[in-house]
Amino acid sequence: MSETRKVFITVKTYPTLSKSYDELVCTAGILDDGSWIRVYPLPFRKLDYENRYQKYQWMELPIERNLADPRPESFKVTDLSKVKLIGTPIGTEQGWLARKEIIFAKNKAYTNLEALIKLANDNHLSLATFKPTRLLDFVVEETEREWGAEHLETLKQKANQLSLFQTEDEVRKEFAVVDKLPYKFSYRFCDDTGKESTLMIEDWEIGALYWNCLQRSGSEEAAIEQVKQKYWDTFLKNDLHLFLGTTRQFHGWAKNPFVIIGVFYPPLDQQQALF
Repeated sequence: MSETRKVFITVKTYPTLSKSYDELVCTAGILDDGSWIRVYPLPFRKLDYENRYQKYQWMELPIERNLADPRPESFKVTDLSKVKLIGTPIGTEQGWLARKEIIFAKNKAYTNLEALIKLANDNHLSLATFKPTRLLDFVVEETEREWGAEHLETLKQKANQLSLFQTEDEVRKEFAVVDKLPYKFSYRFCDDTGKESTLMIEDWEIGALYWNCLQRSGSEEAAIEQVKQKYWDTFLKNDLHLFLGTTRQFHGWAKNPFVIIGVFYPPLDQQQALF
């Protein structure tokens, strides 16, 4: 049954293409009762411009449980026309105090990855905040540069169906395909037991940063270096936390079903900075 709830957006992943939908963004955040929520699928480009939400902003969404997704925090929007923004994004004053109060009010920051994986595989959660004990490396790997033909064909068929009811310009705008990132970015880190792991970063911000740096520099090498400068050199000086989410494909059984769906990097407080 659908209900309207307020959600504090903390995560937007980089868009992907799906055979079932068109352009998808996994959105996650904190409900007005302090619990985690995943809103997926949410077709970002179908929202009116004024409703193209930002991180750390409250939204009002008509939602219901996504019964096609076994993950406990997964919901779907029942009417995109009723999506509303509330105010402006919460700022970074007092060391991100207001953001931290919302995120950590009822949610712990996990430090043991194995314990977190067990909770996910027992289907107790699929979203969490994780604080690595030590970051070891920022990994960059080249990957496919184009979307798969199967996904693009699905979009083409949907566009052809809609063309009976929309103009060519409307169809082109509706099914504009976001550029595929040609690189995968990951963190390698240790948890509080010393166990090493490598998780891919699927945050919207890292994709947007790469394209902006490439546009300014005209060089992929320079763009990668600038991304690394922010995600490694800068963030290591902050109180870095990782927002983790399980993928639907691997949830409930994989050795490690998590990916990094967002980063949270408030400045160190004075006491932390002494150590």
